[in-house]
Formats: sequence, C-alpha cells, structure tokens
Amino acid sequence: MAKYVFVTGGVVSGLGKGITASSLALLLKSRGYKVFMQKFDPYINVDPGTMSPFQHGEVFVTADGSETDLDLGHYERFIDEELNYTSNITTGKIYSSVIEKERRGDYLGATVQIVPHITNEIKNKVYEAGITSGADIVITEIGGTIGDIESQAFIEALRQIGNEKGKEDTFFVHTTLVPFIYGSDELKTKPTQHSVIELRSLGIQPDMIVTRSPIALDNHLKSKIALYCSIPKEHIIDSVDVKNIYQIPINYYNQGADEIILEQFGMEKKKANLKEWKKLIDVTDNLDKEIEIALVGKYVELHDAYLSVAESLRHAGYKYHTKININWVDSEMLEQGADLKKVFKNTKGIIVPGGFGERGIEGMIKAITYARENDIPFLGICLGMQLAVIEFARNVCGIKEANSREFDDVCPEPVIDLMAEQKNIINMGGTLRLGNYDCRIQKGTLAYDDYKCEHIKERHRHRYEFNNEYREILEKKGLVFSGINEASNLVEIAELPGKKHFIGCQFHPEFKSRPTKCHPLFDSFIKASIK
Repeated sequence: MAKYVFVTGGVVSGLGKGITASSLALLLKSRGYKVFMQKFDPYINVDPGTMSPFQHGEVFVTADGSETDLDLGHYERFIDEELNYTSNITTGKIYSSVIEKERRGDYLGATVQIVPHITNEIKNKVYEAGITSGADIVITEIGGTIGDIESQAFIEALRQIGNEKGKEDTFFVHTTLVPFIYGSDELKTKPTQHSVIELRSLGIQPDMIVTRSPIALDNHLKSKIALYCSIPKEHIIDSVDVKNIYQIPINYYNQGADEIILEQFGMEKKKANLKEWKKLIDVTDNLDKEIEIALVGKYVELHDAYLSVAESLRHAGYKYHTKININWVDSEMLEQGADLKKVFKNTKGIIVPGGFGERGIEGMIKAITYARENDIPFLGICLGMQLAVIEFARNVCGIKEANSREFDDVCPEPVIDLMAEQKNIINMGGTLRLGNYDCRIQKGTLAYDDYKCEHIKERHRHRYEFNNEYREILEKKGLVFSGINEASNLVEIAELPGKKHFIGCQFHPEFKSRPTKCHPLFDSFIKASIK
C-alpha cells in the first residue's frame, strides 16, 4: 500500500511548494522508492486547458492527454516520471464528478453535501493515485494557502486521510515564509506560527515545516518555532533562497528531510544515489559560454506561459556548457514595424512556440521569414510549425493568400485547416488532440539525425493541422515533411534542407525534456545555434 505525503503552504503564495514537493520526491526516488506526484488546485475550472496563459501560465500536457497545471512540469523534470490524469485534480473536477453521480442516482436520494460527498471524492482521487501508479509514496501538493475558502474541502479531506491511515502512512509538510525585516535586520517567525495555528485549527498537525527565507534560521529561531508549533526542531527544514534551483534537493538532503519522512513511515533508509543530480549542479554552476535565443510569442509578458520551452532551451544549453539567454520578443511588436535587424542583432537562434488565436500571428511570420532568409537556426513548435508552413507557402510557393482557418475561417488558401474529427465539437475544454501520438520519421532527414530512430511518440495539444491538399506543391519547392502520423496521415514534422537548421513540429517536445536529458529537437537546435 502506498504512503502519502501532503505539502501545504501558508502566509503567502509563491513560496515554492511545487519545488519542495519535487525535491522531496527526487530524494525519495534516489533511495530506490517508486514515487508518484499530484497537484490539487482549488479553482473551479475543470482543468487549466481553457484558461488564459496570462492567468495561469502554460498548460502542461501529460502522456495520456490530460491538460494540467504547470507545476506538473516541475514534477516530471525533477523525478523523470510520466504522470497522468490522476496527477492534477481541481475543485471543478471534483464537483463535476459528484454532480454527475447525483444526477445518476448513485447517492440513492441522499442529501449531497461538502462532507462527506465532496471530501470522499477528494479522498478517492488520492487513493486512486496510490493504487493506479503502483507507487511506494504519493506526494500531493495543495494549491493556494491555508485559510483560503476555496481549499477548505481539500484540507478537510486530508485531515480525514490522516485519521484513517495514521502516522505510519501519512506525512504533512507545511511550507511557510520567514521574512527578513530590514531596519531591525532580523528574521520573524510570527507569520509561521500563525500559519501553523490556522492549519492546526483545521485539524492537521504538520510533521515538518519548510521555512522559506533569504538566510538560514539559527538554532534559537528553530527552537522558537518548535516550541510554538509542537514539532521537533530537527523537523524544521531551511529553504533558503538560491541562485540555482537544482541545489534545493541537495540542501534538503543535507538536512535529512527525506530520512525524517522514511523514519515516520518505518521504511528502510536506503543509500541515496544523487551522483547524476550533483553532476547537473556542477555543470549549471560552471557554464563557460553563452548565447542569445529569441523566443517570439504572443504571451511573452508572462514568462511562465512558455515555462517548459524556456526550461528545454536551458537543458540543451547544459549539454554544451552554455548559458541560454532568452530574448523575449513580443510578436505584436514585430507587426507594428519593429526593426528586425535590431531585434535579432545578437540572436543565434529563433524559436516560435505554440499558441492560439490570430493576435500577433503576422509578427511571428515576419520572424520566421527573417530566420529563413538569413539562415538563422529555427525551431517551430505546434503553432510555430504551422506558421512556418504558411510563410513558406506565401513567400516561396507564391500562394499569397495562404493562411489557417483558425485565423480566417473563409480564407481561400487554407494550408492549415481544422482537423476532421474537430469539426463538430462544441465544447472547448479537453477536446483538442491531446497526449501521445505515434510519428514515423523519414530516414536521411534532420529529424532522423536528431532522434536516430524511425518511430517516436510525442505529446500533442492542437486543433488544426497541415492540409494535405497542399503537400505536393510545397514539396516541389523544397519543404520536406519528415514526420508523419500514419494512422491519420497527419504531418508531424516539416523541415527545410540546405539550411543550418530549419525545422518545425506539430507536437510539443518541451514536455519531455529533462535537465539531465535534453530533448533531441532542442539539442539539435541549440547545437546549431552555438555553431
């Protein structure tokens, strides 16, 4: 049976609960245990799929096609495990499920209430993750902060799990802020004390407190927190600000955080193998080269909207001991007549990532034209690939009105069109082409050189596709469709030979990149950009 670790946060949001959860998971996995992770989000949206990137950052897609919170990207990158539909649960999902059961008559006419029906549904999601994953330990992060109205049902469900399972099977980690007050020049523990009081008033006593602060707490401050929060002093873990995020798991390891959890669970403290992770830290701390990569998009005001893309670029940089400086280029600015030579003056590679809607599209196409004509290494992802095809059709094949039906539903030359199975869909949420799909790669192409194999699986999130009616004319002009989904005859990869590096993919390779194992397409792109 799985053991359960719950990570909550107090005082303020943005303390790094996701990184704390990921770090603990990494350490427990390094000791040979199978670990699975979950994120509970209190918002009423069923999933983040229909939310604006400006509101919530990127939507991370799992292999099974679930649209999830971006924290799951942190989880997968840290523990290098594929997560699934049980990994991201929202209030919207819980209520939708309960209401559906009520409508079906599953509750036999009972009055449906927060307790026990909603809390039971939440508990079922926790236990389901433990059963279906086959994990030794499931780590669940609760979004928001203690005291938020919208998260109270989740906290009550966790309290019940704690009572049902007992200390030997549950462990509660609470992350808090210990602010540094300038003037008096001292750290203050009162916010932590009040946060724990709030948590205990809801029936949960934390087993570990992770304190976020600019400097480590001294023995006196830890003793004070231990006294007021009824917790052993050794169970107070410093989470000091660091320049290198990959250092955090090692900081926790040095304080014995994972050993404390295993001791409570009565599990063997196997020797940790952190050799690969420590090597990563050494590499990232000693990058001896740097280059600029231009990321051209419509959501660049919020960098989290392209979080996995940015991380994937950095991962590839690590392989070549190169720091990647991202030039965040607003595509609308390019539409308004910005000087491309100035914008891309120091750029060694241009990437156009995914997105939806017509805003900023022509600016992205300008950037793609600039990359193609000036032979600057280019990588297009999802929308980026589609725009590369439109640009080639317009400017090389002479199809002047080439466009996508996404931007103009009556365009005369739809080189990008709505997928056949999408045409009768009304609801937006969860209806895209999502998750892993097969792709066969043509030998003798850049894509084959990158992957070094003929058959791959990649994660998708799109509704429109390349229109095969235009395939022959584009191929005659030199565009190579090097990756095909044979089951649906869909173009997955398009590339332009004779260039230093010019390739676009319909899928999202950024979701499979890892800091210790960069994705082949990002590897190739950064390698070409460095050259």
